[in-house]
Amino acid sequence: MTSPLRVLSIATLFPDAVRPNFGLFVERSLRALAAQPGIELTIVAPVGLPPFPLALHPRYRPLRTLPRTESWNGLTVHRPRFPLIPRVGACFNPAMVARAVLSTVSGQTFDVVDAQFFYPDGPAAMRVAAALGLPFSVKARGADISHFGHDPATAPQVIAAAAKAAGLLAVSDAMRRDMAAIGIDPAKVSTHYTGIDTERFCRGDRAAARAALGVDDTPMILTVGALIPRKGQALVIEALAALPGVHYWLAGAGEAEDRYRALAHRLGVAERVHVMGPVANADLPMLYRAADIVVMPSVSEGLANAWVEALACGTPIVISDAGGAAELVTSPVAGRIVARTPEAIAAAVATILANPPAPSTVAATLAGRFDWDRNGRELAAHLRRCAGR
Repeated sequence: MTSPLRVLSIATLFPDAVRPNFGLFVERSLRALAAQPGIELTIVAPVGLPPFPLALHPRYRPLRTLPRTESWNGLTVHRPRFPLIPRVGACFNPAMVARAVLSTVSGQTFDVVDAQFFYPDGPAAMRVAAALGLPFSVKARGADISHFGHDPATAPQVIAAAAKAAGLLAVSDAMRRDMAAIGIDPAKVSTHYTGIDTERFCRGDRAAARAALGVDDTPMILTVGALIPRKGQALVIEALAALPGVHYWLAGAGEAEDRYRALAHRLGVAERVHVMGPVANADLPMLYRAADIVVMPSVSEGLANAWVEALACGTPIVISDAGGAAELVTSPVAGRIVARTPEAIAAAVATILANPPAPSTVAATLAGRFDWDRNGRELAAHLRRCAGR
């Protein structure tokens, strides 16, 4: 009998009781991996905490109470702490994460180390793998390349980890090209699409979804994601001036919320802008179904889960030419890829509202490419290759 592949997965992006939506895509991918035959998975999700008294800040105080080890949706997750210096200490994080991981798994034996995000997880995995004499793999998802791969303080560690890794993954073909642009060997990179829960993210009764949200038949556009400048919600608010009667719903929270509210008031569209705050993942399918269009003009993305989830629910998308946009919007039925201007966004929204595609044809554009079981099978096969299996 073939012995199981013993995988040590490092995931600084992973949900917890304080941040239940944090890194859901990582958790789901690792659940899919653990479900594959012949996989023995150990997950270490290090928690960064700044020194006292910064650790008492409302952002960090709840994290101090997280259990060191717990069962999370059927996965055993270790949560060691590592010292974090907010804003200015990013270059030290990989070493600190590696130290926390090694102390957690001392005495255990593995075949391969898996990093679920390129920074700090990748350089941390490089250190852990060197200490344990193992091969390692790193996955690139978006900001880990677009930001950390270009920041002079962190880019050298990204490049070094890529060079020493036994194999690399990218969430889209576009991300693979972005990795090549900063000097990573594209021959080492395999595209590994995300998955979605097709039993939840699927077509449904739009009228019922709207009724559940208390929304009437007015046109509804939606953005799902953190309220931060990079996501581009301000451009959508500005586009509302050219979209009379259209209401804009923002699912998420973040540093730009007050600015967005002020902008909506200044432009006279505040009554058509609805800030919902964080939305539980369980409620997202209903929200996607209720919307006429999901609009996400981000500066950068890998391949946003929200894009895929919206299409699976039969809702077209209007997105910027970021990351793997062209890998999803393969026909006008799926939506539009537009310039990051209010005028371009408004024109695309108006065009789709004037002739909305059938939800069934929108969902069909995914063509079965995004499935968690497939994601898990591909990840298991990749890690076996990295381990020489």
